[in-house]
Amino acid sequence: MGPRPPVGIHRYVLVLFQQKSRFSMGMGLSLPASRANFNTRAFAAQRDLGLPVAAVYFNAQKEPANRRR
Repeated sequence: MGPRPPVGIHRYVLVLFQQKSRFSMGMGLSLPASRANFNTRAFAAQRDLGLPVAAVYFNAQKEPANRRR
């Protein structure tokens, strides 16, 4: 999912893990229901991913329609 913030400034963090082995959705894994309150540590622990190897942080802003040029 790409960033689609509602009006205002929102923070995004992308974290990269190196997988120890292949896994697929058929192995009892499920996708998170939403991004809100997502727990990266719990996600990594459930999938035995270890520590992150890279991360990117950025802000995204969407102005209200009446303020757009």
